[in-house]
Amino acid sequence: MLQDPVIEEKLDSNRSMITNEQLDDYNKVALNEMESSDATIWRSSRLVAQGHNRDSLDGLHIGKVALEWDYQILLNMHCNNHMNYNDGTCCSNAEPLSTVQYATALMFAVCILLAIILIIYKRKTRRNGSKSRTDKEQSEGSPTKECNTGKAGATCADSCYEVFTSMAKLGLIMAYVFLCDRTNFFMKENKYYTHSNFFLPFAYVMIVGFFFTEDTEQTSVLHRDQTNEWRGWMQIVILIYHYMGASQVLPIYMHIRVLVTAYLFLTGYGHFFYFWKNGDYGLNRLCQVLFRLNLLVMMLCLVMNRPYQFYYFVPLVSFWFLVAYVTLAAWPQITEESTDANKLRYLYLILKIAVLVAVITLFYLSEVFFEKIFLMRPFKPLFVLRDGSLHEWRFRWSLDRYSIVYGMVFALGYLILKKLEVIDDTRQDTLFSRGITWMAMLLSLGGLAGYAAFSFLCRNKKECNEIHPYISCVPIISYIGLRNIPGWLRSRYSSFFAWFGKISLELFIIQYHIWLAADTHGILVLVPNYPVMNVMVTSFIFVCASHEISKITSTLVKYAVPKDWKRILRNLVCFLAVLIPVYLM
Repeated sequence: MLQDPVIEEKLDSNRSMITNEQLDDYNKVALNEMESSDATIWRSSRLVAQGHNRDSLDGLHIGKVALEWDYQILLNMHCNNHMNYNDGTCCSNAEPLSTVQYATALMFAVCILLAIILIIYKRKTRRNGSKSRTDKEQSEGSPTKECNTGKAGATCADSCYEVFTSMAKLGLIMAYVFLCDRTNFFMKENKYYTHSNFFLPFAYVMIVGFFFTEDTEQTSVLHRDQTNEWRGWMQIVILIYHYMGASQVLPIYMHIRVLVTAYLFLTGYGHFFYFWKNGDYGLNRLCQVLFRLNLLVMMLCLVMNRPYQFYYFVPLVSFWFLVAYVTLAAWPQITEESTDANKLRYLYLILKIAVLVAVITLFYLSEVFFEKIFLMRPFKPLFVLRDGSLHEWRFRWSLDRYSIVYGMVFALGYLILKKLEVIDDTRQDTLFSRGITWMAMLLSLGGLAGYAAFSFLCRNKKECNEIHPYISCVPIISYIGLRNIPGWLRSRYSSFFAWFGKISLELFIIQYHIWLAADTHGILVLVPNYPVMNVMVTSFIFVCASHEISKITSTLVKYAVPKDWKRILRNLVCFLAVLIPVYLM
């Protein structure tokens, strides 16, 4: 530790010979002597004393302010690595790299190298091909037909080019993710909540979204543009909520819980609608959905050394998709065509949903049964955290245990009402007569207001969370009513929100590391001391990365999940061959 400077005018007569010039010479000698030794020299205490020592009582010993700063620095240096603070502190060492992380880095490095080689090869081939065609045309005096040689080889080369360039882009994004949240290269800071910090960006984003409102040709209830819009504005609100640390405010927390429930509601609605219309219960559909949902999370688990359950939303959506798939695919399979041929199939479908509700309730009521099923090997690693705890999964599962059922029942009710011609959404008219429309709109407003009142009146999170699964469908169906009953409103949507809705899954997951930081406990800082500029820069990179990952996923899914079921099984075997060693590491 270097000698701190003194305040010469405060020194008494016995110490008046001590000067800062002498102390500087002393420190220089000490540095020269100890630099070649194993001793660690603490320089920052001297800098602290230079700037914060005016409250020194005798001019020789540091004052209370500088002493407090030194005390905090020592605690940060020696204690932070062992305290496991859940905040954005940067005063701790980076996590040591695991074998899986080294292997993943090597895989991405190989993909990047192959992508560079293929890019150079493709450009060279294109130039040579263009030159040879020109020479041949000049020599023969007429245009030539395209060469058919090696058509299959060309297709294979194009496929390799597409796969490896996509993997290379993904590798570069993962490298940036790692740099942001597994190193101390960039600063992090803690979240700070105020009402204005939350509601001002919320209001601004809503105004921008309404500004981009435009007509759509689709008029059906919950059409694609509308569901993308819904996912988009919900995702933006959730991002603001996480960025500002608004979970401490109970009414805001409960409304965000409804938004997460609405995602699962739309999952149940969308998949039920798809299976009802298409009857496609094949392996291709199953694997495609699971691949799209899980590609990013699987890469993050490998790169960031986190368990699958850490990114809780994707395990939740994947699990409930599988529940919906098994429920609808089980004999007898229910489709629009089969119900038209046999009306009794409606009863079978209702019985299936009733059994599903009974099974979900049984899992909820019996914690022992719940743990016995979800802690069963080899599925246990999918549901536990690092410490082997199932608590987080049970909490998330319980909160939204009926959400997918609500979505499926709503879809069934909507399809039955259309079949009976009670509603007609093929035009831009209102769904009901004027009297029923007014009544339905008032009930919808009442449903939203009722849930808002509940969120203000319930006393604590535990009490609210216990009631939430039973009433969460009320604000969701109320919103759908307000949004869809008037024809003029149903046939308009916000293209701004819809664009974000198309990449909502990627936004939800990758925010953990390149918009937030410290595994969501803090905020990433790329532009220190300029918070507004920092939000703009990090948000731009974050959104661009999410959009690119969405495109990469769409590219890779057709190679990972081909149409031929034999090739799908081959890829599944290869996937398991890679996964088992990772699981054992």
